Amino acid sequence: MSVTPASASVSPSLYAPVVLGDIELANRVVMAPLTRMRAGASGVPGDLMVEHYRQRASLGLIVTEGVYCSHESQAFVGQPGIVTDEQVAGWRRVAAAVHAHGGRIVMQIVHSGRVTHPDINGGRPVVAPSAIAIDGAGHTARGKQPFPVPQALTAAEAGSVLTDFVAASRHAIEAGLDGVEIHAANGYLLHQFLSSTSNRRTDSYGGPPENRARFVIEAVTAVAQAIGAGRVGLRVSPQRDIQDVLETDRDDVLATYGHLLDQLRPLNLAYLSIRHEDLGGTLVQELRRRFGGRLVVNRGTALMTTREEATELIEGAHADAVAVGRAAIANPDLVERWQGGHPENEPRQELFYTSGPEGYTDYPALSLSVLEGKQRKQRLDRR
Repeated sequence: MSVTPASASVSPSLYAPVVLGDIELANRVVMAPLTRMRAGASGVPGDLMVEHYRQRASLGLIVTEGVYCSHESQAFVGQPGIVTDEQVAGWRRVAAAVHAHGGRIVMQIVHSGRVTHPDINGGRPVVAPSAIAIDGAGHTARGKQPFPVPQALTAAEAGSVLTDFVAASRHAIEAGLDGVEIHAANGYLLHQFLSSTSNRRTDSYGGPPENRARFVIEAVTAVAQAIGAGRVGLRVSPQRDIQDVLETDRDDVLATYGHLLDQLRPLNLAYLSIRHEDLGGTLVQELRRRFGGRLVVNRGTALMTTREEATELIEGAHADAVAVGRAAIANPDLVERWQGGHPENEPRQELFYTSGPEGYTDYPALSLSVLEGKQRKQRLDRR
């Protein structure tokens, strides 16, 4: 980490409150959006998901796993949606449980684009900016299947996708969530528009950086107008080469994302969330300057975020909050553990994408972990 904004003065604590737009956080530890696939075939959050999110209400903010905004946009078997009345009702239970325990929760809304298969989205068309397939296979109910060549969205169809984002966002607010996070990262539809490798269009949505950024600008602006900008965050992952969305030209990346954030800055969104390996480096901090608002950061999957790293990011003024993934999976009471210097549960990665409570709602709370630790010590002392 190398760059500290000149405006930084007294460093806040990781455990200090912060306001993101209209959302007041008790601390700056944010639960990252984490695909867990526990919503079954209906995409309706049930008791298991209610309990999972309730357990983590002491985090400053929960960002839900990616929730599909239309049936065709579903990316995974077991992914939750926000399309049907039953799905809205399920999320209402989740939000109520989190709020009852003093937490804040926003819904990450995603369109998968070409990262799906007809065996996943109910036989519906697979769409993308351009008719370019991912070189690989996805996990379907019938096993791994090669990704199909998607249909390139027409301008009219792109407008329908914007409508889906707006409807999903309204449904999230109707369900009682505190806001939404628009997912323009990790190789999904909005990210596909941003990259010249997945976007080969020749209309106003393709070509130069300002055109490739246009669809994301329109989506975020439409959602902000529908539910209020203070309830809207945006997630991006510049230079994350994933799912054949490649961003290897740094100048192009800066031009594309710089234009995106220049255009969104006047909206005064709640926050920008950036996934990047060099969070204190010049690219991330330049994008932060161009955005002009609150920044949430996450380094990604290479290493699990530690208390020391999160503290350094906040006290070094590199961000306003830190999104934490695996540590939040394994430790529902992560803030209490970090603040008190207590030991942490280890995440059980082999259970991340299963369908039951194991590795989802059965991680022991701190009080139980401390008790078990004392009991183990006592047994050892007797030997």
